[in-house]
Amino acid sequence: MTSPKSIKEKTLMDEERVRHVELLISQLLRLGITASLALIAVGTFMTFLHHPDYLSSSDALLRLTRPGAAFPHTWHDVTVGLYALSGQSIVIIGLLLLIATPVMRVAVSILGFVYQGDRVYTLITTLVLCLLLLSFALGKVE
Repeated sequence: MTSPKSIKEKTLMDEERVRHVELLISQLLRLGITASLALIAVGTFMTFLHHPDYLSSSDALLRLTRPGAAFPHTWHDVTVGLYALSGQSIVIIGLLLLIATPVMRVAVSILGFVYQGDRVYTLITTLVLCLLLLSFALGKVE
């Protein structure tokens, strides 16, 4: 028979594991949001640095903000833009990081549930991650 002391120790260890995972997830979310915000701000600054006419000409700014503007739409365009320090490409990377942050939270949650030994939630969260990744793979922007 298990003593009450060992049950209490096991409960405390389980609570410590949960706390450790929650802190890891909190740090991941905070880092992802902060990094994406920084990239978007730097990209916006670089855009206006390379095109100062956006500040003085409403027609030039309209070219930047109209639908179908000169933002990169493919991985190749983003990569080429990053090598050229294009502000629009940096903003796109910031936005992709912003989208990826909650997805990474789901992935870390899977590791947390494995660490805690919770098979049911590991399976459910793995299914959620698969559905998220499938929606990205099958999604199409018109």
